[in-house]
Amino acid sequence: MLQSRRRLLQAAPLAMLPTIWGEARAQEFPKKSITLIVPFPPGGITDPIARLVGQKLGESLGQSVVIDNKSGAGGQVAASAARQAMADGHTLFMGHMGTQSLNPYLFAKLSYAPSDFLPVAPLVQTPHWLVVHKDSPIRSLADLVAQSKAKAGGLTFASQGIGTGGQLLAEMLKTRTGIAGTHVPYRGSGPALQDMLANRVDFFFDSVSTSLPFVREGKLRALAAASAERLAPAPEVPTLAELGFPGMDLAFWFGVFAPAGTPAPVIGKLNSEIARIMQSQALRDATAPVGLEVLVSTPGELAARIQADAERWGKVIKDANISAD
Repeated sequence: MLQSRRRLLQAAPLAMLPTIWGEARAQEFPKKSITLIVPFPPGGITDPIARLVGQKLGESLGQSVVIDNKSGAGGQVAASAARQAMADGHTLFMGHMGTQSLNPYLFAKLSYAPSDFLPVAPLVQTPHWLVVHKDSPIRSLADLVAQSKAKAGGLTFASQGIGTGGQLLAEMLKTRTGIAGTHVPYRGSGPALQDMLANRVDFFFDSVSTSLPFVREGKLRALAAASAERLAPAPEVPTLAELGFPGMDLAFWFGVFAPAGTPAPVIGKLNSEIARIMQSQALRDATAPVGLEVLVSTPGELAARIQADAERWGKVIKDANISAD
């Protein structure tokens, strides 16, 4: 018994070493500039948010934050680069609902795994809504369903690309109502909106952040919000739940991730700083006018959301036989 107690006492300091080492590294962090790899080209709706968060994070940590845009392959280019970095917090990845929850269902083979990254902190989310052209005879969700059933082959619907929120919501609507429809995928919201504005496509579940200006200008008409509650920028638009379709809410989110193996104290320090930044007036001023919603949560809560979205929308992807390959 005495020898066993001696062995435990001798082993105790050794068991504490990882914790002590991690805390020491967190106190020293950051030692150099931080790189935030963003899976989109410059100029997108989230790029200014990444740069503003990077600027504020750099100011609070005393080191510059460099934004490295690496677009392509549904975020795989950026994720592949980030996963190879040192797990010390000096390279971060701006992951999102697609890279962390949807891609494993859309691609037969990925160049990374969501488990290659640890959640650090969420940033923003953009709800979706259903829009049509200003001259469209469709003036309500009921009109859309009726006209789709009356037209051979149904109506055409745009999306931001294969497996994006626009397609997932439209596929869910088809399942819930029994309507038919022809999917017209684009490479992002921009090209899809061009055809919507030209009245070449019948409807589009778009992110509020990209189509809000056109709805405000009267060029597009918003019929329903795919959100749990009415949207702050457009409270007059009813939710799909109010129109009889509960559970049809989708907010595409973005967050910061670190390579797996990054010490927990470093993750905690980054989460605390980013949460403080996201609650600042500067971030609220930058996000509210474009329909983006600020998110603040713990790494554990972000991990839970990733899993929930994977289960919920992965089923939609499987049932609709959607593939990005």
